[in-house]
Amino acid sequence: AKKEEEESVNALILAIIIINVAKVGKTSLIMILVSEEFPTVVPCRAEEITIPADVTAERVPTHIVDYSEAEQTDEKLYQEISKANVICIVYSVNTRSLLRRVPLILVGNKSDLVEHSSMETVLHIMNKYTEIETCVECSAKNLKNILELFYYAQKAKKEVCTTLSACVRVLTRIFKVSDLDNNGILNDYELTFFQRTCFNTPLAPLCEKRAVLVGRHETTWAVLRRFGYDDDLELHQEYLFLPLKIPPDCTTEFNHNAYLFLQSVFDKHDKDRDCALSPEELMDLFDVFPYVPWGLDVNSTVCTNDQGWITYQGYLSQWTLTTNLDQESQASAITVTCDKKLDLQKKQTQRNVFRCHVFGITGSGKTGFLQGFLGRNLVLQRAIKEEHKSYYAISTAHVYGQEKYLLLHEFFPDFDFLSETELSCDIVCLIYDVSNPCSFEYCAQIFKQYFMDSKTPCMLIAAKSDLPETKHDLSLSTIKRSFTFWLRASVGATVCAMLGFVMYRALLRSR
Repeated sequence: AKKEEEESVNALILAIIIINVAKVGKTSLIMILVSEEFPTVVPCRAEEITIPADVTAERVPTHIVDYSEAEQTDEKLYQEISKANVICIVYSVNTRSLLRRVPLILVGNKSDLVEHSSMETVLHIMNKYTEIETCVECSAKNLKNILELFYYAQKAKKEVCTTLSACVRVLTRIFKVSDLDNNGILNDYELTFFQRTCFNTPLAPLCEKRAVLVGRHETTWAVLRRFGYDDDLELHQEYLFLPLKIPPDCTTEFNHNAYLFLQSVFDKHDKDRDCALSPEELMDLFDVFPYVPWGLDVNSTVCTNDQGWITYQGYLSQWTLTTNLDQESQASAITVTCDKKLDLQKKQTQRNVFRCHVFGITGSGKTGFLQGFLGRNLVLQRAIKEEHKSYYAISTAHVYGQEKYLLLHEFFPDFDFLSETELSCDIVCLIYDVSNPCSFEYCAQIFKQYFMDSKTPCMLIAAKSDLPETKHDLSLSTIKRSFTFWLRASVGATVCAMLGFVMYRALLRSR
């Protein structure tokens, strides 16, 4: 649909009428555009010309009409104006004669005859009359800014074809991003921040500007480009996803600046200051996103309050999970960690996120184990809807006084093939049900097939120990010596905050 819309726009002919009083150089401008040299003899009026789309910067076929008050009547002028898409009014910068029409592009010609610029006067007029789209100073004699003049005219036509709803959507997002305190008003600090973000200059009166080319649409597009928009008012994929080269056995984490930014975003939208985001506050936060990046399972992936709202800890945990799993994002916010083998050799690490992969047959208690890590008992777990269930759980754990993130990932019981992604983790949890004689055998097979000869620490967890224990088909003594840890736990009462500490020490343990 976008392609068809673009083709229909380009199929339209851009009609430009160039008008004003005699002897200001408007006819010379048209002749120079065709011949690329200053004419020695200038007629009263240039012949109408049509420029094909494939030779214009904006890919817009352009029809240019000159007007001469000596040869044409006012009625003819009105007819041409009614057919025109853009009107260029040409004035001579060495005179004070200016004519105003709508919509307008002001063209100051003969700039070679003066040493000063007329832009200060013209900008005052441009601010007064919003119909004036662009101001351009040029010199037909010196061929200065001739192409720029017609480029702006073509650009103005293209802007008219942009849908109003898309503009409102985009500009509303830019406003909300710039409204740092989320009060619906841009104060002086926010305006200065916006100005520096877009133009790298502080706010200043327009009369101090001495630019030769000034265009409303050019200014708007400069803002749109800075916020990542393309010609179709869609966010560039390059803006949304910056490719990162992730070496094998390395992960991605947020750096300190990213967490500071996320904290400011949370504070901005937590209007009631309860350290949790209500559904309305969460939707307001994602209102500036091209799409909602979190699924329905987010509330069962991270910590929530008693009302089921995402807490500040859960909010940061979810973004940490998103960054760890989706390794394409804004590069300035992401740190690529060292190879895990180097950490093991040095017996120390700077990493803040540790991945634990959880294996076990269906019904062994894996899901309960993950939800127990988030502080949810069996009653709360049963209240989770099927479509809201998650195979991830992430939260913080304190290790030697430092806050680390522990990411638990539950896998389906399919040990016929495990990919490199499934095998790449910091620690493995093998969970079996003490009341199910078949569940332990699965854990033993997974361990022997994939992890016995690896350097990945493994933890064996006997879940549901509150139920009657049955004899298992495979003796624990045959393999338990190969496990780093052995833990018996009742899923209904599992408190896994110390699990991060255990895993952290296990990661640094020399094998």
